[in-house]
Amino acid sequence: MDNASKDTVVSLHKDGDERAAGTKADRRKSDETLPRPVAPDGQKTKSTALPKVQAKAQAHTPKDNGAMSIVHETLDHAANTSIARFTHGLSPAAVMGAWFDWATHIASAPGKQLQLAEKAADKARRYAQFAIRCADTTDKTEPCIEPLPQDNRFSGEAWQSTPFNLIYQGFLLQQQWWHNVVTDVPGVTAEHERQLQFLMRQLLDTVSPSNFLATNPEILQQTRADGGQNLVRGARIFAKDVQAMMTDLPPEGTEDYQPGRDVAITKGKVVYRNRLIELIQYAPLTKTVHPEPILIVPAWIMKYYILDLSHENSLVKYLVSQGYTVFMISWKNPDAEDRDLTMEDYRQLGVNASLDAIKAIVPGQKIHATGYCLGGTLLSIGAAAIAREDDDPFASLSLLASQVDFTESGELQLFINESQLSFLDSVMWKQGYLDTTQMAGAFQMLRSNDLIWSRVTQNYLKGEEPFMNDLMAWNADGTRMPYAMHSEYLRKLYLNNDLAEGRFDVDGRPVSLTDIRAPIFAVGTVKDHVAPWPSVFEIRALTDTDVTFALTSGGHNAGIVSRVGHPRRSFQIATMNKMDRHLDPQSWEAATDKQDGSWWEAWVAWLDGHSGALTKPPAMGAPEAGYTAMADAPGTYVFQT
Repeated sequence: MDNASKDTVVSLHKDGDERAAGTKADRRKSDETLPRPVAPDGQKTKSTALPKVQAKAQAHTPKDNGAMSIVHETLDHAANTSIARFTHGLSPAAVMGAWFDWATHIASAPGKQLQLAEKAADKARRYAQFAIRCADTTDKTEPCIEPLPQDNRFSGEAWQSTPFNLIYQGFLLQQQWWHNVVTDVPGVTAEHERQLQFLMRQLLDTVSPSNFLATNPEILQQTRADGGQNLVRGARIFAKDVQAMMTDLPPEGTEDYQPGRDVAITKGKVVYRNRLIELIQYAPLTKTVHPEPILIVPAWIMKYYILDLSHENSLVKYLVSQGYTVFMISWKNPDAEDRDLTMEDYRQLGVNASLDAIKAIVPGQKIHATGYCLGGTLLSIGAAAIAREDDDPFASLSLLASQVDFTESGELQLFINESQLSFLDSVMWKQGYLDTTQMAGAFQMLRSNDLIWSRVTQNYLKGEEPFMNDLMAWNADGTRMPYAMHSEYLRKLYLNNDLAEGRFDVDGRPVSLTDIRAPIFAVGTVKDHVAPWPSVFEIRALTDTDVTFALTSGGHNAGIVSRVGHPRRSFQIATMNKMDRHLDPQSWEAATDKQDGSWWEAWVAWLDGHSGALTKPPAMGAPEAGYTAMADAPGTYVFQT
């Protein structure tokens, strides 16, 4: 154990009880949160009253048990934290478990071994025949293996000449064979098989011939044409990136996209603030508005202004220009003091507090509630909890790239198992949160070709300066995730799928999505690696209301930020009534016509159909009810780093 870890053990041994007591005191001081008792080890309890048997047992427990428990837990966390520095947060136990499962089963599968030997021999034969054809002609030779549809690394004409066609064809054959090695091994669990496929792809991506000067003909051609200046420029870009990483500076170019000046530009006022959110009410751009306001609940994993970027890319501005009163939650960027914030805190201080404010500012009106990514998941939980009561405030629910069923949550699911989550708890434990750089690494691994190795080629070998736009600048403006909340939602939603399976408790009772009666508009994106669209589509099977589903081109972010007039956007849309028979995602996609344009227009038309006649815009805030316009948009929380 290093010195820092030892210091941590000693510190927590001494301060464990004080830290827990301090947490309780802080909660009692906050008038925005419900006070919660805190146990000696920092864990929340449901009740302050202990059962008699438990109280009697504790009376005979040595007084130092609580302190020793903290020491034991601290030792475990400190050890895992030290290991995480070298594994970038990936649990070695999870990886070794998958490898051991595969190794033991393939060792006892002579049939699979024979099959792999036959495949290796067949690929060697095909490669030899391809090499002979290349040597026998100067014309373009038909390849012996085609890249996957999404793999564009070798599509250039320069790759089709010898010897580079031999190099990349050999690489693709090996890539295919190694995929066969870890696939369809009898007895290996599906989870471990997917993990090994993912890890094998990551390893092979690092040695792709497109990543190296000597084996990339396009880079060699450019180097000859530029007299090597591309490599000089690339070295400078690399040095700047290293300096920025070591000094924790944002990427170059982000200074041109400042919130309130270049992005987050729609005019408005902060009309409510608590320890977790600022609620922004946007100023009207039309003389009349629909009576039903829109509340947008963004994901807290990034800053809210992805939905209010520059003028042409702002969904908020588009909604306001279409005659809607829009409210937006801006989440606080949590720090170590917020380590004990839970999902319930986010529901109460975020969704519920915002609904209360809007009811006071626009009294007597139903609300079009909209959630993006995790914000949509939280909104669904809140709506289901509210739907248990008689007072339902929603005119509609719109869920943008939001999951409520996490059974098919894509390759992100590969990082979600008990071993990995326990390891992640240790990573978050010392600092009290998950840092943005730790999250970014996981998301980059999901698309390593696009987000890592293509950057190496473009920036460092071709010497092209990184391109920056409003969406990329937003992506670099990350946030942290509180320890308790992040651990809770990963376990309850991703690992156990409690919401979809009816086990997610709110106020001591499980909520059911079937209680939601408001019509739903759900949006999935074709290239979503975070919330794959078939999982977003499952909202239809889990609710008992009419669902309009739109599938749009693009990915998790760019597909949602789909401005009207974008030349390369298309979408499919259809409404499924609650009495319709079930339709699986693939059948729905095949049966639904594709339309050119932005789904924004179709969504506003849908909102119009669920809204009343135009009326006078509401006042900005409601001072008499305690909701005073206290600051200009974008507020203060958005500037927290």
